[in-house]
Amino acid sequence: MLKKRDIHDCHALYDHMIHPDVFPFVRQKANSFEEYLFLTKQTIEAEERGELISRTILDEWGSPIGTISLFDIQDNAGFLGTWLGKPYHGKGYNKLAKDAFFDELFYELNIDTIFLRIRKQNIRSTKAAEKLPYVVNANESRASLLEQINNGEDSFNLFEITKDLYTFYTYHNSSETDENQLKEA
Repeated sequence: MLKKRDIHDCHALYDHMIHPDVFPFVRQKANSFEEYLFLTKQTIEAEERGELISRTILDEWGSPIGTISLFDIQDNAGFLGTWLGKPYHGKGYNKLAKDAFFDELFYELNIDTIFLRIRKQNIRSTKAAEKLPYVVNANESRASLLEQINNGEDSFNLFEITKDLYTFYTYHNSSETDENQLKEA
């Protein structure tokens, strides 16, 4: 489902990224394949320096279909950036990728907080964030951070995922699943 970024995936990822329904919402935009290759190399190097964490999202056949990253890491917190190729929208890949990535971030890499900075015009991502029971709208609780990312404009909403809330949600859901399996046995 996820793997470390690799320049060998760039052709497939670039082809997905340039779709007009995807490109406007990608954080690391590239206007040519060569530029995308360069950005990917920079991403790999930045991860080696501990500045970000980035993974390639794979479909069930191991083909690259998008990326998921944690940018601007400071004080065990960072900003999530995710995109999927257009053919994979609405097919459950986003949730699977986030579950795997959040498990890695919170339980293997000691991240405490994940922020989601979502453009107000990006209705699809806003609805996806609001569906997740462990996501909290942080426009008021993190007003100074929201002001900083909006930089005098009113472009973004801010959401927050804490390790505690995510852990509570996953523990509660795994307990319910275990109970339902016992009842069915």
